[in-house]
Amino acid sequence: MCIGVPGRIITIDGRMATVDVGGAMRNIALDLIDGASPGDYIIAHAGFAIHKVDEEEAIKTLNMIREITGSVEDYDAAF
Repeated sequence: MCIGVPGRIITIDGRMATVDVGGAMRNIALDLIDGASPGDYIIAHAGFAIHKVDEEEAIKTLNMIREITGSVEDYDAAF
């Protein structure tokens, strides 16, 4: 099973973004979404941003992942 994980875009360089996923920095491709900006929250899967999501929903999801796994940083399956 694969899932997407929310993260906040820190910087953008071309079509790549540095994304903070619960404290872990990841390089994520922005090829599948339009209009992404630093500060936006996205759902990342397999190294790609697949959807923009609002901050409240992203934080709620990250908190659920922490409850289940103990840490978002330990959950690398989506990357």
